[in-house]
Amino acid sequence: MNVLRFSDLCDEGRARGRRVFIRADLNVPQDDAGHITEDTRIRASVPCIQMALAGGAAVMVTSHLGRPTEGEFKPEDSLAPVAARLSELLGRPVPLKADWVDGVDVQPGEVVLLENCRVNKGEKKNNPELAQKMAALCDIFVHDAFGTAHRAEASTYGIAQHAKVACAGPLLAAEIDAISKALANPRRPLVAIVAGSKVSTKLTILQALAKNVDQLIVGGGIANTFMLAAGLPIGKSLAEPDLLDQARSVIEAMKARGADVPIPTDVVVAKTFAADAPATVKAAADVAADDLILDIGPQTAQKLAQQLKAAGTIVWNGPVGVFEFSAFAKGTETIARAIADSDAFSIAGGGDTLAAIAKYGIEQDVGYISTGGGAFLEVLEGKTLPAFEILQKRANG
Repeated sequence: MNVLRFSDLCDEGRARGRRVFIRADLNVPQDDAGHITEDTRIRASVPCIQMALAGGAAVMVTSHLGRPTEGEFKPEDSLAPVAARLSELLGRPVPLKADWVDGVDVQPGEVVLLENCRVNKGEKKNNPELAQKMAALCDIFVHDAFGTAHRAEASTYGIAQHAKVACAGPLLAAEIDAISKALANPRRPLVAIVAGSKVSTKLTILQALAKNVDQLIVGGGIANTFMLAAGLPIGKSLAEPDLLDQARSVIEAMKARGADVPIPTDVVVAKTFAADAPATVKAAADVAADDLILDIGPQTAQKLAQQLKAAGTIVWNGPVGVFEFSAFAKGTETIARAIADSDAFSIAGGGDTLAAIAKYGIEQDVGYISTGGGAFLEVLEGKTLPAFEILQKRANG
């Protein structure tokens, strides 16, 4: 994917003395008192800011936080806690600027944080006047927020249209490289794991992947629907009987290419959905009418693990069972450890997937962990993200 990279501009000395506007993703969780409870996104934004400062730029950074009402700033919408944390991480003051759209005072070698961009009227609808004002603040626009790459907003898309230079920051560039490696030029076999509660929310992803992958592993409620489509009993498990034709069409599309959707041969069931519910391993054909399927069985897990270990590329989105309950976590753990042990290039994304990666401590063994939930899913659907589209257009224009 041909986009300008901020790292290249810095290497060429083109950031020195320039005003650089970085759109970061600093949307971090906070407790009721406004204290940051998890700062991964802030830490991930630091390399881009440091790159700009080292390059001699006057640096402006902004992000959204939460879901503020446009035009109505409230104290809980403030990036003040983020400014404090950034200051600690950078080891220098990071002043927070409000009402910044009409002008920002920042000198080369300084960094300022611009208050919550989603408070600006017209941000979400990519208002052209707002986008042009943002673009006028800078010489170089740097998009470094993959989590917002699927949205065409003023601070992510409009500014990139109008800025003198628009480029990808190191985080966004790493996402582009990982996605290209996994989906555009994969080492085969390419195995995708798509799990979740509903086929309906992932149907377009399943259909898109069915045209490209060598094996499509389904898990969670999605697997239950596929089991039903294959004529297996699922008891009172979560499923979508009205989507059986779509599930069968995905199976057929894979079969036509000599690929497959492995259907579980054994499962772990319980009578109730509870952490302390007794877990029973059963053959898939023996699921009773009052059973709930809450995980894949050990035989299925081992078979899938062998396939993952032989893969060239693995795309992972979603745990294959209710891994939050220890009795129903073994399937997801087996899959996670097989991915960690595989020589394949692996890319993982989605909140529950990241939680599973953290739970089993395999962060260092996954090739790339995507930071964007919705954006990652849209990439899997085969969509061109607005951020990628505009940055390519500017690079080629």
